[in-house]
Amino acid sequence: MQLNFSQSMKMSQQMKLAPRMIQSMEILQLPVMALNERIEQELSENVVLEMSDKSAEVSETELEVENEKARDVADGEKLERQELVVENDHSNDADFERLIEMSSEWSEDRFETGSKPSSNRVSEEGDRQHDVMANATSRPPSIHEYLLEQFGFFTCRPEVREFGEFLIQNLDADGRLRGQLDDLRQVYGKPISLEDAEEALRLIQRLDPPGVGARDISECLLLQLTPDTPHRDALYTLIKNHLEDIAQNRIPQIQRKTGFDIELIKAAIEELQHLDPHPGRTFDVEPSQNIRPDVAVEPDESGRYSVKLIDEYTPSLRISPYYLKQLRGNPDAKTKEYIKRKIESAKWLIESIEQRNNTVRKVTQAIVDHQKEFLDKGPEFIAPLKMQQIADLVGVHVTTVSRAVDDKWVQTPRGLFPLKRFFGGGTQTADGDEVAWDIIRIKLKEVVDAEDKNDPLSDDALVEELKKHGYTLARRTVTKYRKLLDIPSSRQRRVY
Repeated sequence: MQLNFSQSMKMSQQMKLAPRMIQSMEILQLPVMALNERIEQELSENVVLEMSDKSAEVSETELEVENEKARDVADGEKLERQELVVENDHSNDADFERLIEMSSEWSEDRFETGSKPSSNRVSEEGDRQHDVMANATSRPPSIHEYLLEQFGFFTCRPEVREFGEFLIQNLDADGRLRGQLDDLRQVYGKPISLEDAEEALRLIQRLDPPGVGARDISECLLLQLTPDTPHRDALYTLIKNHLEDIAQNRIPQIQRKTGFDIELIKAAIEELQHLDPHPGRTFDVEPSQNIRPDVAVEPDESGRYSVKLIDEYTPSLRISPYYLKQLRGNPDAKTKEYIKRKIESAKWLIESIEQRNNTVRKVTQAIVDHQKEFLDKGPEFIAPLKMQQIADLVGVHVTTVSRAVDDKWVQTPRGLFPLKRFFGGGTQTADGDEVAWDIIRIKLKEVVDAEDKNDPLSDDALVEELKKHGYTLARRTVTKYRKLLDIPSSRQRRVY
């Protein structure tokens, strides 16, 4: 085998995304709130970019007149201060000279526009930050902080208190103690007897909310029983020995094993549903996110739905007139190159935002036109729709449609929906018509709700029942949608 080195030329084609194209795709994918954050970031990084306030805009001639007046005022103030220096004690000459320079510089910069953030912008940002701090809710206490505060009121020996605080810190988000008490004693790091460890655990299990400190779901539910709990004895037996039978709705089997009549078992199960198997989750509530729609849909006089972009909270951008004037003033090469680069970046951003708005508006209008019956009559009339269909209508790539609807919300007369809600597959009915999967799920729920609970329909029976309504489906498809709708099996749905 012979190896040698040689040079050769080869032509090939490959696609590379330009930075401008990447920026356009990123801007298109942003929802309105994330877009506002991106704009705020660009405003802080690009000096030539500023918010456009039409009420505050002035012509370049008026701007020049204001600047000349400002310089005249600054020169007059400087002359007066210089005369004042001559009249005063010479020992203060240095101090007055420094004040004169500071005053002069401040006066000139004060009336420059575009070089620094305007007073309106600074005031607006300050007001926004003040509103955020004023409306911010304080962080609620965690389950561990809440329990530690209560645990401090117990009177116990120091070693029991320290181990109890250790156990509280090892509770999970449900308020349960994961692991065996002996294992936790080993990792505690200090010697403690089993009796002291059990005493600390008993104290924790007396804390609020009831059920914390349990080692399994059965102990958690038993800790919540009180002497006043209805059917307490029967409920204790069911929790201790028959939780799995209750989950599988094996009421006759529980009757045979316990000797309780069915009415007592059903009454005890009803009380069981009022107990909380996850007492710690009330302290782990996720804050609700504020959803701001990107577009709104309203009917017009012709009965057609028109799309309006919601952008009143999105600031309008422009390139600073000050830097445009500086660029026309023939600055040095380094300054000129810097300003041109920043102006080009600002143009890209403004054009990307405008392109995003146009694309979102066109895509939403195409979706609304296709789903008109959904808006007219309700969700049960949604039509099957794929992103490729909208891409063909708008004349863009399917990935553009995917980015345009990603994490975007639309306000409709039927309520607030994510744009992805209007997309979905479907199947053909017995008559050959296309029907969306959402309609099949709605019909499946209607059939289950209308069944005889003393003899509920099996999945095979649901297939036959849906076929009567014109929906021919496989059994595995019915089982899949039944589980997606959290509908129990026929045995679990049966009422005794």
